[in-house]
Amino acid sequence: MKELLLKLLKLQAAEFDKPTPKITAAEIAEIRASVPPTILGHYDRLVARGKRGVAIVRNQVCTGCHMRLPIGTINTLMQGTDIQLCDTCGRYLWLEETPVAPEPEPVAPAKPAAKAKRRKKVAHAPA
Repeated sequence: MKELLLKLLKLQAAEFDKPTPKITAAEIAEIRASVPPTILGHYDRLVARGKRGVAIVRNQVCTGCHMRLPIGTINTLMQGTDIQLCDTCGRYLWLEETPVAPEPEPVAPAKPAAKAKRRKKVAHAPA
């Protein structure tokens, strides 16, 4: 399923980034031929309305309509078992792969500061 969405993303980049075409017309035709007709038809209907067909999901939010997605949709996207559509805008959803931050090295606990010793009070003899 990820391969299919990657093809749609590549197709979207070719169609919407017209000032700098990086993909030839033959490559676009090849991508379109490899995508199933039902998915391509839905994608083309979105593009005909002036919308992008694929939206990236960041922080559980669709970047197409800026609506929070249900956790079930996010879970399915994380598993990569099925293609998901946004319930609000109808775009295909692509879960952005977030780089895993390296874990910080454990810091040795600092030694507690030495307590100041109290001096004993000495009673002075009256003079």
